[in-house]
Amino acid sequence: MTASLSFRIGDKVVYPNHGVGVIEHISSRGAGESDQLFYLLRIESSNLRVMVPCANAVNVGMRALTQACELATILDFLGRPEAVASSTDWKWRFKENSDKMRGGSLGQVAEVLKSLVQLHQAKPLSFREKKMLDRSVILLAGEMASAHNLSQTEALTTLAAALEKAALVLPPLEQPEDLHV
Repeated sequence: MTASLSFRIGDKVVYPNHGVGVIEHISSRGAGESDQLFYLLRIESSNLRVMVPCANAVNVGMRALTQACELATILDFLGRPEAVASSTDWKWRFKENSDKMRGGSLGQVAEVLKSLVQLHQAKPLSFREKKMLDRSVILLAGEMASAHNLSQTEALTTLAAALEKAALVLPPLEQPEDLHV
């Protein structure tokens, strides 16, 4: 199997900023003078369908589900009391957090979550930052649920418990219906 075809039909993968998806099909499409292979993903949380060129999957941040040991490290990070460094200027902070969310790394999504929960406890979040906080919760809980075969409620409870160890309270989601599989 080549690097461009590292996933198979039925594999669960993570597509940055959208969450866990299932590869439903691998197809060939004409692109100029040559054919190109594409993954067709169905995003679990929204049923959105996304086509990703196989040769570009790594570049866009598509990856396999996070392993249990990595999730344990992330939960440990969320439970540690130290603050996450972030800019005091909301524009820079939003840009930094947006870049982390697009990067595809679950560790970076956890950093965004923790920093925004810390900020939320100090002052109200802007509308955009509240949406980003909700998105980070949805991405983390969705991947935890898929990787550990948990319900969304169990994954949320696990996230909240980890944050409580750091004396942080996970605020309720603005639109809890967005959290479904």
